[in-house]
Amino acid sequence: MKSIYIDNDLEAVRGQVREYVEREVLPNVETWERERAIPRSLLDEMGKLGFFGLRIPERYGGIALGHLASVVFAEQLGRSTSGGFAITVLVHTDLAAPYVTNFGSDEQRERWLPGFAAGEMITAIAVTEPDAGSDVAAIRTTARQDGEGWRLNGTKMFITNGALADLVFVAAKTNPDVKGSRGISIFAVERDSEGFTASRALDKMGWHSSNTAELVLDEVWVPETNLIGEENSGFYYIMGNFQNERLAIMGQALGEAQMALELTVAYVKDRRAFGAPLWDKQGVRQRLAMRQAEIDAARELTYHAAWLTDQGENTVRQVSEVKALVGELVNTVLYDCVQFHGGMGYIAETAVERMYRDVRIHSIGGGATEVMLEEVAKRL
Repeated sequence: MKSIYIDNDLEAVRGQVREYVEREVLPNVETWERERAIPRSLLDEMGKLGFFGLRIPERYGGIALGHLASVVFAEQLGRSTSGGFAITVLVHTDLAAPYVTNFGSDEQRERWLPGFAAGEMITAIAVTEPDAGSDVAAIRTTARQDGEGWRLNGTKMFITNGALADLVFVAAKTNPDVKGSRGISIFAVERDSEGFTASRALDKMGWHSSNTAELVLDEVWVPETNLIGEENSGFYYIMGNFQNERLAIMGQALGEAQMALELTVAYVKDRRAFGAPLWDKQGVRQRLAMRQAEIDAARELTYHAAWLTDQGENTVRQVSEVKALVGELVNTVLYDCVQFHGGMGYIAETAVERMYRDVRIHSIGGGATEVMLEEVAKRL
């Protein structure tokens, strides 16, 4: 379905990523699910092909596109039928790397962005803790000044790419005496830093091929040059990047919904029951048609929110609407897709069974539906 928001550059991105996913990813998804890992060689290759530089300025090896590009890119990753693969890539390109692109110093951009764009360095963002998720101001990890740097102590939970990343952006309290939102800073922590460990990989309902870790920071020293942006401004950086993060992940969700629907339409046109294809049942084809209409509408809402963000508008309401709407919709779509696959939809390693588990996180991670609806309600 054509959209007024998609120009020739974005159409080229869409085509190139889709072709790559169909050739290099889809045939290997089941293997990666069993192995609980995405091969680093794949990430290296994607970086060399330029897929990691869509949002990075040209002087650092990227092509400097906007939020719409992230959504289009994420949609095609979502079509891989592997949420674990898609989120591994998106955490690097849209959840973590933007902290340097948008808030880092010139020296930090020179030091890290070329490696991010080329896939030579993979990143992660560590905000969530055992007792602090959407409530970012409640984090307990601390950072105290020590010489020409900082000592970090604390635990981070549910960190995607946590044990894979070469560089992790860690949120920590640098001023415990003020309101939580005013005393948080972001630090770039290198994987081999003394006292920094990915203590355990977390076994999840879905996203089996992505690395999700608990991170422990025990007197981890980081130099002053690894402080991202201004001290005590980290909360506002996190809030700012949430819009980009949510748009990208909902792009992934839209790609997953569309792919699952296409797989299901093909299945019901072939699967015979009571002497005829399931597609001949009015109730089946009409419900799938309604799901397609909802996906088309949600996609345009997402594109519009991304376009407004690219224009510099304050889009907290629009992006929160997208996150709430698409996060719930993709779960509804996959419920119907499993239903119309019948018993096969319940068999492990069937694409829709895997996707059904993978998409459940979309109404939780990156801002739960209930939190998003409160953001919308505040602005009504």
